[in-house]
Amino acid sequence: MKDVRILNDKYRMFSAVSEDPNDRGFLFSADDCLSAKGILMRCGSRMLDGYTPLFDATCVERLRAAGGKLIGKTNTDEFAIGTFCTNSAYGVPKNPFDPERSCGGPSGGSACASAVMDHVSLGIGSVSCPASFCGVYGLMPTYGRISRYGLAATDKVGLLSSSPKRMAECLPIVSEKDPKDGVSFAQPDLELKGKKIVSVAVPEDIPTGVSKDVLSAFETSLDVLKSMGIEVKKVKMSFLKYALPAHSIITASETSTGLAKYVGMRYGQQDGDLSLKFDDYFTSFRTEYFGEDTKKKILLGTYVRMSKLRDRYYVKARKVRSYVVASYKKVFEDHDAIVTPSVPFVSPKFNDIPKIPSDDVYNADIFSCPPNLAGMPHISVPCGYDGNGMPIGMQLVTDHWCEDPLITFAKDWSSAFAVKRPEVSL
Repeated sequence: MKDVRILNDKYRMFSAVSEDPNDRGFLFSADDCLSAKGILMRCGSRMLDGYTPLFDATCVERLRAAGGKLIGKTNTDEFAIGTFCTNSAYGVPKNPFDPERSCGGPSGGSACASAVMDHVSLGIGSVSCPASFCGVYGLMPTYGRISRYGLAATDKVGLLSSSPKRMAECLPIVSEKDPKDGVSFAQPDLELKGKKIVSVAVPEDIPTGVSKDVLSAFETSLDVLKSMGIEVKKVKMSFLKYALPAHSIITASETSTGLAKYVGMRYGQQDGDLSLKFDDYFTSFRTEYFGEDTKKKILLGTYVRMSKLRDRYYVKARKVRSYVVASYKKVFEDHDAIVTPSVPFVSPKFNDIPKIPSDDVYNADIFSCPPNLAGMPHISVPCGYDGNGMPIGMQLVTDHWCEDPLITFAKDWSSAFAVKRPEVSL
């Protein structure tokens, strides 16, 4: 594991590296929000500093049982809250194409690790952004396809890799039904039969704010799709613009309730001043150990769930989610997939991130939020590079439980498009 530690000193992709001496089997890594027996699990937060779980998340357990060796836990935004993976208390991963740039969030460490090392990494949340920023493939299966047992964040599990073939090998291993996760246990069987995508829909109106480099690479990629024999048709999809605000409200609400247990009593750090009054103790404790972005998310989620505001925000957001799902399925009646850019811009430099307008940061997830809100499977594939050699991603979305055509497409795309690997030195 010596080389891994040297690479980690340079790119900060791992928050903890495994001490497992076993060099047999295939390699994999896992986001810090996933439990792995005997390895620190801190979810990028000071709140869980020092916590070592006694059990494996189901997906980690299954990969280990199949002969996999866990390299380590990858750096992530605190409890998967963030856009650029700069909110971890244990190191900010550096983009392998340019160490002065972001890896994308929340699973920036997983994307960086899969770009630097030839293996599959378990990521969480929106894997499209980190996959696009780091020039790798990022698959987020249907919600429930991969068991969420052992995942601390209120999100779901995906796969990141520089090789679609390895991704296809690992997906069946982690996708079996799990009685510990009700949604996973009810899923239909995964079938990878090599089904091809024949027709794709492209949103008629690409939102403003997409960079010229991303638009140029995307338009070129559409031509490549046509050369592969895939029908490309522009379709009006006005429903997509409603997904981002609804997703923000729902995730904030889930964050508020999901993190409510971290009050210095049973979970997380417990070294607060017990002489304080009840509310003062909780407030001082959470103020000290949660990061700023996490606090903002908790406050927003608490606000939209207040008794007089719940119907106006949270309940309405859930209705919007149902509308988005129904609208997606209507498009899928005539097309196999929907194609968009993965992210509106390429990876920004760390020094420039504080200068990015809040609206642009908010809109960074404008393409990845709709399928995440709807629980639809989607994949980000490398589709181009800007003038500085930074990767650009293209995202494909299919109907629920239709991972097979995404995997098949990724394999075909790897032959049609020349993917560049970063120059990595020890």
